[in-house]
Amino acid sequence: MNLGVDPDDLATCVQCGLCLTSCPTYRVTGNEAWSPRGRIHLMRDVERGALEVTDDVTRAFETCIQCLGCETACPSGVPYGRLIERTRTTLAARGTITPRWYRWALAAVWHPRLLHAGSAVLSAAGRRGLPVRRIGIPLDVPIRRRPHRTSGGDVYLFTGCVMDSWQRHVHEASQLALEAVGFGVTPTGAGAPCCGALHAHAGLPRGIERAVSTLLRALDASTPIVVDAAGCGAAMKGYGTHLGSPEAAALSARVVDVCELLATRLDRLPERPRLDVRVAIQDPCHLRHVQRVHAATREVLARVVREVVELDDDGICCGAGGGYSVLEPALAAEVRARKLAAVDRARPDVVASANPGCALHLGVGPHRVVHPVELVAAALRETPLDLADRRPPATS
Repeated sequence: MNLGVDPDDLATCVQCGLCLTSCPTYRVTGNEAWSPRGRIHLMRDVERGALEVTDDVTRAFETCIQCLGCETACPSGVPYGRLIERTRTTLAARGTITPRWYRWALAAVWHPRLLHAGSAVLSAAGRRGLPVRRIGIPLDVPIRRRPHRTSGGDVYLFTGCVMDSWQRHVHEASQLALEAVGFGVTPTGAGAPCCGALHAHAGLPRGIERAVSTLLRALDASTPIVVDAAGCGAAMKGYGTHLGSPEAAALSARVVDVCELLATRLDRLPERPRLDVRVAIQDPCHLRHVQRVHAATREVLARVVREVVELDDDGICCGAGGGYSVLEPALAAEVRARKLAAVDRARPDVVASANPGCALHLGVGPHRVVHPVELVAAALRETPLDLADRRPPATS
């Protein structure tokens, strides 16, 4: 069977195993086939006809979180992300992975009103005891939201789909921080409803193609695009690689993470008393291993909080993985348990995570999880950060 992978990419892996300790599914299961090295070995066997795509082989591919910690660890520069993405695209096209109900759910992200209406209804149902947290929906999605506010045209703030519905307060904090260092901000709103990241992870690359086409029509061709969701930012910075067109590459070149941009203007941040909190940083994988701009989070937070502490697990994935925690809840929970143990050892007052999926996934634990820009906004407003957990009890 042809998986659609590049033989030269496969050949770069020398099977050294240095990726093993960076792979969350291998660390949890100890299953060699569920490691980057093992999955590449399976790809090679399938490509040369020595192995059929059995249920076990399919399971090895679909259980990958695609965190790409292995790429950071690999001394040979193996493009594992490209290998697993193309493999999953081939399997999804055959109907082997990505269930139909999940494809229908992804279709909703292109319709912001429908997405928010459905989210608000399910959130309300969760407050009445239905187990919606098992599919990722927080229990505090409001029925009505404040509209986006435009303050100028220096930068776009990409608002996206799920995050805009479930965590619009993060966009508001990002806008406040950007304005504080001198940027006029235009939120993209419904004109650019999705980045395509969830689709790409699910093996549905047409989502990326649709996102690029929509963004090129909706946004002018020169204004920087600020993103405050690490997964979205990674996908958008990869448009040029995904599509190989000059237009997509130019679009990618304008994308910047919110903390990445704020770090370049820290001298313009108004002087305020630091928040009296100890903050543990949880690096989203797509900020650390794909964009590789996670140092900016530390630079920004060092200006606004009393203490920043590192986790001792060397950036291992938390298990969220976009839709992974929905599609693979048991594995995602095991990976999360290890991350929460690392957080416990750090003894923070609050955890900062720059990706909505990570924040929601970790938020079922005992720690308050916020986006880094929420801490910046709290410092700018000179209001104490509310560390009380105001969420209804989780049902999972």
